[in-house]
Amino acid sequence: MRSSKALLGIMFAAGLIAAPTAAFAVSEIEVTVAPPAARVEVVPAPREGYVWERGYWRWDNDARKYNWNEGRYIQNREGHHYIQHEWRSDGGKWRFRAGHWDDD
Repeated sequence: MRSSKALLGIMFAAGLIAAPTAAFAVSEIEVTVAPPAARVEVVPAPREGYVWERGYWRWDNDARKYNWNEGRYIQNREGHHYIQHEWRSDGGKWRFRAGHWDDD
């Protein structure tokens, strides 16, 4: 019993250490329901030091539906460029790739 608690503690600690690196991973999902058409957004005037992240449809697996996430400015990362969110049709399925920063 004592060794299983120690093992759980070690696994928890390892998860805390690994968590920050997971935040930078590119996230992808696959669904069989096509997203609605993109909404037309009015993009505000450019802001120095920021990049406009377009709005996108996010799949809510629990509710089994799409929710709209409005566009927003995100702080620029020096030495990187932003790749927008994207839905792609792939043989009757839809693949979503979350927006992310890539090296220049």
